[in-house]
Amino acid sequence: MDPRGSRSPVLHCSAHQYTRVWIPDPDEVWRSAELTKDYKEGDKSLQLRLEDETIREYPIDVQSNQLPFLRNPDILVGENDLTALSYLHEPAVLHNLKVRFLESNHIYTYCGIVLVAINPYEQLPIYGQDVIYAYSGQNMGDMDPHIFAVAEEAYKQMARDEKNQSIIVSGESGAGKTVSAKYAMRYFATVGGSASDTNIEEKVLASSPIMEAIGNAKTTRNDNSSRFGKYIQIGFDKRYHIIGASMRTYLLEKSRVVFQADDERNYHIFYQLCAAASLPEFKELALTCAEDFFYASQGGDTSIEGVDDAEDFEKTRQAFTLLGVRESHQISIFKIIASILHLGNVEIQAERDGDSSSISVSCTPAPEIKHTQFTWFLQFYTTGNVSFHLEDTHRLFILTRNGFSSVADNFVQE
Repeated sequence: MDPRGSRSPVLHCSAHQYTRVWIPDPDEVWRSAELTKDYKEGDKSLQLRLEDETIREYPIDVQSNQLPFLRNPDILVGENDLTALSYLHEPAVLHNLKVRFLESNHIYTYCGIVLVAINPYEQLPIYGQDVIYAYSGQNMGDMDPHIFAVAEEAYKQMARDEKNQSIIVSGESGAGKTVSAKYAMRYFATVGGSASDTNIEEKVLASSPIMEAIGNAKTTRNDNSSRFGKYIQIGFDKRYHIIGASMRTYLLEKSRVVFQADDERNYHIFYQLCAAASLPEFKELALTCAEDFFYASQGGDTSIEGVDDAEDFEKTRQAFTLLGVRESHQISIFKIIASILHLGNVEIQAERDGDSSSISVSCTPAPEIKHTQFTWFLQFYTTGNVSFHLEDTHRLFILTRNGFSSVADNFVQE
């Protein structure tokens, strides 16, 4: 049996006094403890002392492998690569991540070639241009774990092996998939900037505020949750400069357009547009505050702490302009979004004619309109001024996906 994954030393030899282990706990998930006396063959329990000096008798069953996990030596706790631990199991992984995050403020940890990230739910000063250049050209293990190190490794292998590379960003809702993919794209845009004055790398990055505006929403677990999966392809020429990008999406949560649960919001673009309703060019849209629209207020609070919807809307408009969407087309897009909000305020009443009555109500138009608009932008982004499909190019793929619970939820809604 591999000792790295072994649950207890009693499988191989006697467990001695002061041996430290992990035991399950209903409140803390795992608690550390140490043996207060030697284990002898045939014992049905272990005498343990918890960190708060509480003495506990822990039942064991050697035959069914119901044994506590061994704890790693203190000298190994806080390693930046989980594979360096003597015992690699759930409590060891969680404790190591906890120590690095709380004591050292490190959100990244390696597990071999996999990068484990903890969402700090705050902005950290570790993604600037100076940090990008610090990781450029470095080997993956030479510096502290970072999303830039993973991006550099993919970029370097693409150039060295002349083969396409893929990065999969996976995690549960709120884990930080969207932001991680965004930082990877920023890295490639910086180190693989276009050789011409077309600013292709800026156009690649400009997709982010638009996709977040029309495809992201506040949920109970995440203020900026992507309500769709995406597959991003970035193309490079033979000198490894960016020449374009394309994006495919799947499982857009259309039902959110007409219904939001408590403490959740509709897609950001609705609130951004309401925040800009006072602008002269939007006067004919007849918009007011988000609270006045049924499709934008079902979840309760229409604002997000620390988020300025008006400011974000300006970034969305700037991104549209950078991608070549004319002002007249932008106004048409915003008219469609406004029409969805007004459609939500339409009340349907039954009519009675003699002894018969009829009513015909359909909730289909609003979600379908939103989905059609979402698809239009993707087609523009893929076939317009950003994406190029040339021979003799190399590509990097970034795939973001939700965990099973989110995928299942989206599947049922679809």
